[in-house]
This record gives sequence, structure tokens and C-alpha cells, in this order.
Amino acid sequence: MSADALPRRWPVVAAAMFCCGWGGNQFTPLLSMYRDTGGYSVAVVDAFLGAYVVGLVPTLLLAGRAVARWGRRPSMVAGTVASLVASVLLAGGAEGPVWIFAGRFATGTAVAIAMAVGSTWVKELSEPPYDDAPAGTGARRAALALTLGFGLGAGVAGVLAQWGPWPMELPYVVHVVLTVAVLPLLVRVPETVPGGTRRPAPIARAVRHPRFLRVVVPMAPWIFGSAGVAYAIMPQLVGDRLGSWGLAYSTLVTVATLGTGAAVQPIAKRLDRTTDARAVVVSMIVMSGGLALSVVAAVVRSPWVALGAAVLLGGAYGIAVVAGLLEIQRLARPEELAGLTGVYYALAYVGFLLPAVLAVLAHVVGYPWLLGALVLVAVAGTVTIASSSRTRLPVTAGAAPARMG
Repeated sequence: MSADALPRRWPVVAAAMFCCGWGGNQFTPLLSMYRDTGGYSVAVVDAFLGAYVVGLVPTLLLAGRAVARWGRRPSMVAGTVASLVASVLLAGGAEGPVWIFAGRFATGTAVAIAMAVGSTWVKELSEPPYDDAPAGTGARRAALALTLGFGLGAGVAGVLAQWGPWPMELPYVVHVVLTVAVLPLLVRVPETVPGGTRRPAPIARAVRHPRFLRVVVPMAPWIFGSAGVAYAIMPQLVGDRLGSWGLAYSTLVTVATLGTGAAVQPIAKRLDRTTDARAVVVSMIVMSGGLALSVVAAVVRSPWVALGAAVLLGGAYGIAVVAGLLEIQRLARPEELAGLTGVYYALAYVGFLLPAVLAVLAHVVGYPWLLGALVLVAVAGTVTIASSSRTRLPVTAGAAPARMG
């Protein structure tokens, strides 16, 4: 049976990724609520964010081994269930911080599985015999599903917390309902790589590839670093100009950042070429521009300028996440892909720590200087990537993959 005659199954996996992304970011715009009305200190709220990373990074690094043992479908089902359980725990946050710590840890685990396993599964379901989509479509579909989940989850949660009843419970109930609707469909999606049919593939070859080290690694931390600067630092810089609209503004900035990221992802696929790293370079140029505008926002402390910086940084995020996925999908062998995707996203989440680092340093140096230093670092990374743009290509037209050297 041809791919055209088969029912398309990738949308179901993308929907599960969307739910995991929704669950991952619904907490972000509620930070001020937990600080101001939940009775939690700034240090405890920062620790809530840290619990997310503690669950996420190890799961990303172990994802390849899990997929080799259990397969795509059981792993993704487990991640989606973890996302559902996380919201149930977070909805009990009014009972004490232990519920929130447990929920954030489970959220990180779920998002990690969606990133590493879901992205791989969507790619495989976008190719024959399941689909006849053009090369690179799977990466864009997976990135778009996560980005839409991140953005809509934050937007809906922020609106419900600002104007709806039961602000500490209702946002999570919405996510639970969505996830329960997707799970029965997910268990019927065909398995592309059954568990136990392959031994866990070592990914040292791909991780040591010069293309990975010189193009992907300098860019990856900026993926969530840019988003963190946009929706964690920008609202903080202009907080005293917002009055009672702080939560609504934080929600707006988060949605604008991730909405822009989703909107530009088709552009990222069109920018991508197998002969150079044009898409990655463009993402870094936009990143540098967004950071430069964030310096202006830190000086003039204008909510409108801060929103403009968030939009630019969101555009950089959207191009970068797709461009990086396309690069690693060309670098990795099929048995390496889930593991290398996990490493890629683990590197991306290093940038998630950037707002916390800047908050500590801001006691010594002001935000305009700190953000100015980030501009210089981003420009240096852009130059590094551009200088390696055409070297050690994993795939070139009509040629075999480049050898290690």
C-alpha cells in the first residue's frame, strides 16, 4: 500500500507532543502568582523551576537507551501519562510545596520524552511507508507541535489564572482534559522501531562529529536561552511599569515569544540547505538582534520595547530549534537519532539556566551590561558557526556522508 493510501498517524504523535509542551510551559506565567498570592518565596519558586530541569536533562540523555529497550510507542505513551500526572500534582500545589516539586519533576520527564522520542517518531512517520512528505518535514512538524504547546499552554494558563476561578487549579485541569483525549489515540499509532530489536546505539561518533561540535553546539544553548531572556527577564525589567497587569503582561510576552517561534518555523525549513549552515547562521543573527534590542529595553524600561525584543528572540528560537533538528537528523544514523536528539535538547536546556545566572550577577552588574555581554557572546558564536558553515557536511548532493576527521 502506498503512503498516500495509508492514514496519516504523525498528527496523533504531534498532538501528544503538543500536550507535553502545554504541560511544560503552563507553569511559567504563573510564577508571579505563586510568589505574590501563593505565599512562596522567590528562592522556593526558583527551586520549582530547578526541579523541572532535574527531571528533564537526565531523561533526555537516557532517551536513546529507553527507546532501544521499549520502542517509540511505549516510551511516548509513558511520557504523555507523566505529563498528565504532573498536572494532577501541580493542581494540588495549594496543599504544599512537595506537590509542586513532584509535579515539576514529572513535567520535566514528560517534556524530555516528547522532545527526544516524539521528535524521532514524528520524523519516521513523515517518511515512507507512512507518508511521502519532503525531506525535513518531520523536523518542522515536531518542532511546531512542541512550540505551539509551549505557547498555548502558557497563554491559556495565564488567562485563567488572571481572570478565571480557582487560579491554582483550573489551568491544570484544562491540560488534564486535553491529555486524556489524546492518550487513547496514541496507543493505536504504529510502532516504527519495536523495542528490543536493536541494542542501544552509542552516540559518541555523532557527538564527536566536527559538524556537531562547530555548528550545533555553539547554537543549541541559545534555543531556550533566547526564550528565557524573553519571558523571564523582559517582564522583570519593566515590572514596576505594569501595576496590577504583571501576570497578564508576562502571559502576553510568553505567548508572543513562542507564537513568533511557531510562525517562523516554515521559514526555517526553507532556509535550510544541505550545502551549508545558512538556517543556523540566520537564527544566530536574529538572536543577536533580539539581544541588542533587549539591552535597549533594559535601559529605557519600556514594556513595548521589551515586547519587541521578545518577538525577535522568539523568531530566533523558532528558526534555531528547527535548523538544529535538521542538522542532527542528517548527522545521526537511524539507531542514533533518538539519543542524539536527547543530547541536542539537553544542550538547548543549558540556556534555560541563563535567567537564573543573570539574576545572580545582576546584584553586581546591571542588566544593560549583562545583556550587552550576551550580545557579544552571540556574535562570537555566529562567527564561529559561519566559519564552519560549509565544512564537514554530513550530506551533500549526490555524495556520501562526510568522514570523520
